[in-house]
Amino acid sequence: MNRRVLLALAGAGLFVAALDAYVVVTLLPAMIGDVGLTIERLEQATPIVSGFLAGYVVAMPLLGAYSDVRGRVPVYAACVAAFVLGSAMTATAGLWSFAGLPWLVAGRFIQGLGGGGLVPLSLALAADLYSGRSRTLALGSVAALQEAGSVFGPLYGAEVAAAAAAVGGWRFVFWLNLGLALACGAGLVIASRRITVPTREAMSSIDWAGALLLGAGLGLLVLALYPDDPEHRATNAFFLPAGAACLVLVGAYAWRQLRRLEPLIPRDLLRSPSFVGATAANVLIGAALMVALVDVPLLGRLVFSLDQLHSGLLLTQFLIGVPVGAIAGGVLASRAGNRVTAALGIAVSGAAFVQMSGWPADELSLHLGPLRQADVALALCGLGFGLVIAPLTAAVLGLTRGETHGLATSLVVLARTMGMLVGLSALTAFGLHRFHQILGTPVLHDPDLRTRVKHLEQLVAAAFLQEYREIFVIAAALCALAALVIAFSLRPARTSGDT
Repeated sequence: MNRRVLLALAGAGLFVAALDAYVVVTLLPAMIGDVGLTIERLEQATPIVSGFLAGYVVAMPLLGAYSDVRGRVPVYAACVAAFVLGSAMTATAGLWSFAGLPWLVAGRFIQGLGGGGLVPLSLALAADLYSGRSRTLALGSVAALQEAGSVFGPLYGAEVAAAAAAVGGWRFVFWLNLGLALACGAGLVIASRRITVPTREAMSSIDWAGALLLGAGLGLLVLALYPDDPEHRATNAFFLPAGAACLVLVGAYAWRQLRRLEPLIPRDLLRSPSFVGATAANVLIGAALMVALVDVPLLGRLVFSLDQLHSGLLLTQFLIGVPVGAIAGGVLASRAGNRVTAALGIAVSGAAFVQMSGWPADELSLHLGPLRQADVALALCGLGFGLVIAPLTAAVLGLTRGETHGLATSLVVLARTMGMLVGLSALTAFGLHRFHQILGTPVLHDPDLRTRVKHLEQLVAAAFLQEYREIFVIAAALCALAALVIAFSLRPARTSGDT
């Protein structure tokens, strides 16, 4: 019971961070409006989302390994403090002349540093507290609690912002983070003093320089993929220099790893086909996941003509499917094995994306019995993504010693988050560039202004619909490739209950 209390407190903090990550789905239009942006310049708002994800990327190579040395609870508490600071910065964006878009992005970045760190730390704590098949169920439960935040995130943000309109609107959501996160962090620290937390012999040193090289290299990759002018080009002006600098830093990191006696990522992992395959699959899955999280609400707003609240709620069925799939994936993997469960899950998501790529403009009026056809496809897509969480995490943990579980879980989350970053940046640039190609320069000959405006709106909606259809096809291809990688790299006879 004591172990359950400690893990529940860690999961509660993770739930708060997950709420905050997905709350942007419905709050983004209001947030960008308060810092002087419009929905037509969406590419300028992508750093608000990618800034949070970049926090994961920069911190992840350090936090997992650092918790292996300093302990899970102290590092967890530090992450909560960073999350609180970032929330305060985000809540004050647009209130002063200096607190514009850069201030907002910086706040989201710091939130990502803290909130993202809670993910591998909670998973590592679950791995420390449990073993055998119980570990798989614990991992699935923690992942489900994280993803449960995504279920309530859009609705939570919209409802809280509406209820608190007189005291800040969307800003109140981020002010609320301070109390919730501090309560979870303090509870975990107090509980850890009363509950014996398993300790493991730590590594003798941490390759700080190597971790910083890797973090800086990944950060430059984010900069290289940022879409600055999608109307005229699919890549930005910094693509070549930032991309070249990224290759130099990542190359320096790899060279350092080959020369060190104790590299940040153990050589046994780098030589393991299962680890390489799980990492590659997570990158592909993250890119496809970002398509659903960002493009479905935008599709609802720009094509289906839904308002801010309902365009966010269009994603609800997908978000419900993810935690359900996470729990089911933990149970199924303990019986059928990691490979079968993960490959099956991502194949289900791929099939759903194929169906979504054929959505017409009146998709929301089509039903399968009492259910909307779109809701069924989104629920299946989310279920598939949920199914892969526990088996891929357990597959990597099964390759590592107990003292490096923090690092191992960091690498799992890092790979998926890196895929989300690349997917967000690259597919946003591609999508907006394709939109301008498809729309071209409309020539309207309608007799009156009202008819001309309506005709232009129809052309714009049709261009957006074609753009998102193509992006859904790309997402389906990413899922299919991930399924192949899993099928050929993970061990067929190893179930997630093995260690």
